[in-house]
Amino acid sequence: EVQLVESGGGLVQPGGSLRLSCAASGFTFSTYAMSWVRQAPGKGLEWVSGITSSGGITSYADSVKGRFTIFRDNAKNTLYLQMNSLKPEDTAVYYCAKYKLGVYYTGTLTEYTNWGQGTQVTVSS
Repeated sequence: EVQLVESGGGLVQPGGSLRLSCAASGFTFSTYAMSWVRQAPGKGLEWVSGITSSGGITSYADSVKGRFTIFRDNAKNTLYLQMNSLKPEDTAVYYCAKYKLGVYYTGTLTEYTNWGQGTQVTVSS
């Protein structure tokens, strides 16, 4: 059974940092691309960042580019999202998601086969 378990969320002041983790199990993590997706209060799902299976290619939504960094440790079956210079508009539930392939990914959320339960990030003073 595929399992994705996010952690690392919390309350942080504007300008602060958080690192999210997503522990994966039940599949060969190193062969699948992964992404982070978020849902702000009262809004729809927003693709945030993606990474190929090897970690060699990453990309970001314009709203987080230059502030967030996605990376993975395939030996630990874990996906990460380092979030710096956080803004109140980054407040959301953050989900990790497994893409259907490994060598590339897209921002089309229906192409993701498995999702975690999410972790809440709140940016507020």
